[in-house]
Amino acid sequence: MTVTRERVASAIEEAGVVAVIRLKDPERLRAVVDALIEGGVRALEVTMTVPGALDLIRGLARALPSSFLLGAGTVLDTDTAARVIDAGATFVVSPVLRRELVDVCHRDDVAWLPGCFTPTEILSAWDLGADIVKVFPATALGPTFFKDMRGPLPHVKLMPTGGVTLDNAGEWIRAGAVAVGVGTALLDAAAIAAGNYAVLRDNATRIISNVRAARGLA
Repeated sequence: MTVTRERVASAIEEAGVVAVIRLKDPERLRAVVDALIEGGVRALEVTMTVPGALDLIRGLARALPSSFLLGAGTVLDTDTAARVIDAGATFVVSPVLRRELVDVCHRDDVAWLPGCFTPTEILSAWDLGADIVKVFPATALGPTFFKDMRGPLPHVKLMPTGGVTLDNAGEWIRAGAVAVGVGTALLDAAAIAAGNYAVLRDNATRIISNVRAARGLA
């Protein structure tokens, strides 16, 4: 089956949770990913702040099942976007709105998830061709913001990153988010340092369960 940006965006929405990886020790990445997969996570964003992120993305793209969604995060320029796409990323995420990235992503049929904060930025990104708009930092806004946005802009697909926890993920979904991006709440730093990856698996199971319950699927 051909991977298109539309299918990737739909698959992210279906998955409900995008795990945002910001590891200090890249050697632990595969164990972390395996634990998340075991817990039910099906979408992963490796940020460019991870040492050797490009090679890690390339390795994961070859090793992970084709049904798994692999993206690159903290992409700030067109050169980086082109390189992560070449490495195998099927979606590209930014913390800010960089208009020039849409052409690079869509040229290769890769989903573009720009970061936005205000209603004007959100609509501008959508009109430019964003496949999903990442609302960041959502910590400062809360689920009520999503509910308010759904009134005038029901067609825009929104995904919060920042402020999402294992327990409140369902609140964002009920407020209108198509998925949630979650990092530190999911990836317990102490557990990773101790090699206790079962904690990550349990965290993943918990957040996936809360998202499913919010959708009436549990």
